[in-house]
Amino acid sequence: MESINRTAIELVDEALDFAGELDVVGYELDNGATVIDFGVDAVGGVEAGLLLAEIQTAGLANVRTRMGEVAGAPRGYVELSTDHPAVALLCSQKAGWELAFENGFEGLGAGPARALVGRESEFEEIGYYDSSEFATLTIESTALPDDAVAEHVADLSEVDPEGVFLPTYATGSTAGSVATAARAAELAVFRLFEIGYEPTDVLHASGAAPIAPVTRDEDLAMGRTNDALAYGGEVHLQVARDDDRFDQLVSTVRDDYGTPFIEVFEESGWDFYEVPESVFAPAKVTVDVVDGPVYTAGETDEELLAESFGYR
Repeated sequence: MESINRTAIELVDEALDFAGELDVVGYELDNGATVIDFGVDAVGGVEAGLLLAEIQTAGLANVRTRMGEVAGAPRGYVELSTDHPAVALLCSQKAGWELAFENGFEGLGAGPARALVGRESEFEEIGYYDSSEFATLTIESTALPDDAVAEHVADLSEVDPEGVFLPTYATGSTAGSVATAARAAELAVFRLFEIGYEPTDVLHASGAAPIAPVTRDEDLAMGRTNDALAYGGEVHLQVARDDDRFDQLVSTVRDDYGTPFIEVFEESGWDFYEVPESVFAPAKVTVDVVDGPVYTAGETDEELLAESFGYR
């Protein structure tokens, strides 16, 4: 497979070339790294969010919007599908790079630069590591990264700072709501990995979830976007091997199912890394085993979503 950082850079170039149309802002730091504001100070939009999700999956997924409903009310949804779920979702899209600096900057990194570092256990299991002169790390944060953040990414990725690209967005931005809704399939594949199923046996993954209403209250945004997945996310997986644990992939199996994420977040001291991992799962999953049975598990909860989204 071609370097996912090299395929992602083509999408980054697209964002820079059409920054005005996308309402994003790109600029160069003193050390030569490039920051693209998708939704911190920049407005961003739905198309920007779709491109952000494509960057996070290194161009290995098809991402699009469609109209749906939540509790009888029209609502935009994001759909994502990929024939390369192990690499696109676990080695790239997964938000697995925590960023915390003495100057107070905090963020959560996702995207193909993670495959240049390869410290997370899924890389060893999948057997994929990238090598490239470019490193693209999308950052979920309320602040834009500075030279120190870019130097950190460059050092761990073993690239020059001039080769570092940092698309950045707030959870509560439009792009943030869209890109998070594109994570339903990733959550299901990661749950498979957690229960010991080989990610390379997942042949195809498709997922859909509603786009959460935008709010600049980051705690509320965190609640809404995660509820969109846990109570509205639907996934179809095609797999090569049968297993008796597919019912564990959905959010309905957790003990506190039915509790809005913002309450779970508060009980965890507003620390994302203290939230139980079982919370991060889609609402409903179908697993289609090649030459085998088809399993379904979970259910959506549109009334809880309507409450979380602030419907009146």
